[in-house]
Amino acid sequence: MTDSVGELEYLVLLTILRLGAAAYGVPIVEELTRHTRRPILRPSVYLALRRLEEKGLVRSRLGEPEARRGGRARRFFDVTAAGKRHVRESQRLMERLLRGVRLDEA
Repeated sequence: MTDSVGELEYLVLLTILRLGAAAYGVPIVEELTRHTRRPILRPSVYLALRRLEEKGLVRSRLGEPEARRGGRARRFFDVTAAGKRHVRESQRLMERLLRGVRLDEA
């Protein structure tokens, strides 16, 4: 597993943790768009999900086939133990770096 995780990958990890069992493509994109207040392209999220899975930070599973989706199943995502560890370590790093930082209020 590589330690290198890009910004979008990290945001996708956090979003999967927020959504829990309901984490699949469309809600992930919607949640990211809502919280970042910028357009998030679905294909870029799917690429990030694939990279995260290759790195062992998330795993996917297929749901039940749905008639309204033409018999296709949704792919749901979970954060692995390694993914949770990565988020925890990133959070600790940010907290250490922010300690003592003073931002001017303009």
